[in-house]
Amino acid sequence: MTTFSFLDDYSEGAHPDILRALTESNYIQQAPYGEDSYSAEATARIKARLGDTFDGAIHYVASGTMANIVSISSCLRPHEAVIAVESGHIVVREAGAIEATGHKIIVAPPVDGKLTPANIEAALASNAHFPHMAKPRLVYLSNATETGTVYSLTELKEISTLARQRGLILFLDGARLGAALASSKNDATMADIASLVDIFWIGGTKAGALLGEAIVVCNPALAEDFAFHIKQRGGMLAKGRLLGIQFQELFGARNLFFENARQANAMAAKLASGIASGGYAFEAETATNQVFPILPDAVVSALKQHFAFYTWRKSDDDHSVIRLVTSWATPEHQIDAFLARLAQV
Repeated sequence: MTTFSFLDDYSEGAHPDILRALTESNYIQQAPYGEDSYSAEATARIKARLGDTFDGAIHYVASGTMANIVSISSCLRPHEAVIAVESGHIVVREAGAIEATGHKIIVAPPVDGKLTPANIEAALASNAHFPHMAKPRLVYLSNATETGTVYSLTELKEISTLARQRGLILFLDGARLGAALASSKNDATMADIASLVDIFWIGGTKAGALLGEAIVVCNPALAEDFAFHIKQRGGMLAKGRLLGIQFQELFGARNLFFENARQANAMAAKLASGIASGGYAFEAETATNQVFPILPDAVVSALKQHFAFYTWRKSDDDHSVIRLVTSWATPEHQIDAFLARLAQV
């Protein structure tokens, strides 16, 4: 039986505009290793969104795990550690990649999937027996979070202020930054983020690109020699043009990065509304393109006959939290089909 996938937001290939741009530029020779004209234009277009005071650098890598590894490891000395929520992507979904670079992750309890100034302070206080404990140095955020929630501008400002007061590097994982910025719950801009954090990245893979993420190094002190870290970690593509072309298209006249995110969020909102109409509760508020309903296990089993999705965790003996993810390419009729099937079971 053919099933439709709500497993993730990268089951499809790439937006047709991106495929067209890749095809049309295929025979045009370009310099290697990200020195091509497409990457330069993509960088100019992204910088235009970062505000007049931006004085950093932008680099392109192929995957989110690579973006996290390069960004975090480049910032830290061997004895320095990362503070992250225990549900954070680097904690539970990257196979210990950060620990493999030699850096401890200090976990804190999430509040709606987020770090707060209070739990950052608590992590600092409980990891201060120096030199016998790894020294907290970098704060890891993701926006949207692992449960699809979004940081408000006020929350980001409070964390940024604390990080600067305590001499911490603030890093933001932007795998689903498009979904966060396009959320109806969001009041921050990309320029706001660039002014508040030391380094972040813009996810292309989950925003309609074939692959690719753009690392934005906002702190000039961290930007120096950053390309060396990418090279040493195996992240520098000979055909860097492939990444540049895609980000040039995402941030072109059509505003595809945000258009795709708005479409994904709209499909998730419709999905969540329909599930709520059936009387079901949710693990987290649906703010972006991830939906976390709590369903009876019998209903979950019946739905899995027709749709692919993750069973996130057990809620109690008879119920489970599932995760449904929509993308730029999720057709509305599949949302309708899921809701119709849910109503039948």
